[in-house]
Amino acid sequence: MPISVTPYIPQTITVHTGPADQWAENVTVSFPDYIKNVASSEIYPTWPEAALRANILAQISFALNRIYTEYYPSRGYDFDITASTMNDQKFIKGRSTFENVDRLVDELFTTYIRREGFVEPLAAKFCNGTTVTCDGLSQWGSEALARQGLGTMDILRRYYGDNIELVSNTPIRDIEYSYPGYPLQRGSSGSYVTVLQAMLNRISRNYPAIPRIYPADGIFGSRTEESVKAFQRIFNLTPDGIVGQGTWYKLVALHGAVRKLSELVSEGQPFTQIQGPAPGVTLREGSTGVAVSALQYFISIIGQFSPAVPVLAIDGIFGPQTAQAVNAVQSRLGLPVTGVVDQATWQGIYDEYLGIARTALAGASLPTSAQEIERSVLSGQFPGYDLSYGSTDT
Repeated sequence: MPISVTPYIPQTITVHTGPADQWAENVTVSFPDYIKNVASSEIYPTWPEAALRANILAQISFALNRIYTEYYPSRGYDFDITASTMNDQKFIKGRSTFENVDRLVDELFTTYIRREGFVEPLAAKFCNGTTVTCDGLSQWGSEALARQGLGTMDILRRYYGDNIELVSNTPIRDIEYSYPGYPLQRGSSGSYVTVLQAMLNRISRNYPAIPRIYPADGIFGSRTEESVKAFQRIFNLTPDGIVGQGTWYKLVALHGAVRKLSELVSEGQPFTQIQGPAPGVTLREGSTGVAVSALQYFISIIGQFSPAVPVLAIDGIFGPQTAQAVNAVQSRLGLPVTGVVDQATWQGIYDEYLGIARTALAGASLPTSAQEIERSVLSGQFPGYDLSYGSTDT
């Protein structure tokens, strides 16, 4: 898939041994060895095990978030993370590591933290909590909490909130950068072009001078070229209409920015984006929660391919704009235009999404079968009951 939906553990990670904007050596090491180095550089092996586990999980999650969001490649760098504690985590090339830290990392390196209902690893910031404080885990604070008897998850929730969970047994594979490895230009076609068009359409909501592309059909024609050139002009790139690595990663960076992908609490990709409908759920103006987020996502995917259907902000609130979008989808599907999502409307919206996932986005690895969805959905299930004004997630 051009832009990964499901996080994975990289076989290796490339570390820039200095600040990103300064020359320094790039070192490529296995991901477990990287975490062992970071943990041995950041914390003390004599701390209680609950504190060690909490810190190691934060370090794993932070590194995976950097990889998942292509934080540095999207900014034109040829590495995945730096060794600068100003922005990332401490890494010392060639240092020895501690036996108990190594044991814990070998146990934990395929586990990461995420917010409930979200896919991407949490960008779990941390600092020592004495000379430096931050909006994240306090290393010395975690040590004190462990000595008070708090467990690993209690410590993590103290700093990152109650709505976090752990994902275990994450698959391991080589890093797959989103750039296809060759320029996209007029005449190109395929799933990479579809993703390009979807990114441009999403960015154009914040930058209206960029023409939207309809249909987003995976064919790089004149409309796509015009949109690419407009994007390049706005962001001071050579306006040649060719999507090379520089343009691609600028798109990736801007796409993350307009989705409000932040360092600690990001909009991310909710699990509701890959779920199917549940019987008995009725949504209408005033409804809120996970099911509404799913509805907004499915409609927004449809909106990338149908100019009559608006693309929505995925905020979990069924307001007037969502109601108008539902009306537009119902009209498109030949259903009664009520603005209320009953089972027939829900099924129609979901079937339309699946059609797009299986055709225009076939190369994007979106789950389409019931089995794939079941494997992908680990939390954030639809509630199975009517939602009305005042409803909240529980």
